[in-house]
Amino acid sequence: QVLLVESGGALVQAGGSLRLSCAASGIIFSPDVMGWYRQAPGKQRELVATIISGGSTNYADSVKGRFTISRDNAKNTVYLQMNGLKPEDTAVYYCNWKRSGVWKYDLWGQGTQVTVSS
Repeated sequence: QVLLVESGGALVQAGGSLRLSCAASGIIFSPDVMGWYRQAPGKQRELVATIISGGSTNYADSVKGRFTISRDNAKNTVYLQMNGLKPEDTAVYYCNWKRSGVWKYDLWGQGTQVTVSS
């Protein structure tokens, strides 16, 4: 079974930057939608950003102008560049890949911890 493997989470000071990566552990049909979600303690999982195969992106209002999602189709990897980090960005970040059609799937990564200190 193919797994999504995230990396890049860390402890960082407010105002700092991090880049998260998410790649598949094996061969997989390219996803239609790649996304990043996050879940803070005691809160529901929320959408952070998505990018579709054509390159269009969507962001939560709380991260617009600070976070950038991108994908490398050749490497089947999705990234989340996070700048201007705030303490309220502290959460476990999960990547999600979706594909529709005959070879459909809906995969989640194991999560990577991002902690922003004030």
